[in-house]
Amino acid sequence: MRPTRNTDQRRTAEAAGRRGERLAAWWLRLKGWSILDRRIRTPAGEVDLVAKRGALIAFVEVKTRASAAELDFAIDQRRLARVAAAAEYLMPRYATNGEDIRVDVILLAPGTRPRHIENAWIG
Repeated sequence: MRPTRNTDQRRTAEAAGRRGERLAAWWLRLKGWSILDRRIRTPAGEVDLVAKRGALIAFVEVKTRASAAELDFAIDQRRLARVAAAAEYLMPRYATNGEDIRVDVILLAPGTRPRHIENAWIG
């Protein structure tokens, strides 16, 4: 039985998302971050990347879009609130020595540099 078009589109989007997460992790490592974990699911939501630099831990949402014009609409407060809730759930696992915590976003589109929005969630 042939998968439906919707299933094919979902698989394509999933593959693009995974590629974007790998690129975002690479980008963060170039900026001096260590990647602690990837794709962590919690009852509150999912976090794409957990990264650490010095005494700072960032819970990172990665958004990949087909064009740079679409990036402005890739993230909204509802999605950031879910990431922040997941980060709060995960803090005891990663912030064991009193590290500062924040939620970041990395936006990706072909032909553009990754856009790293630091401290994207202020709740």
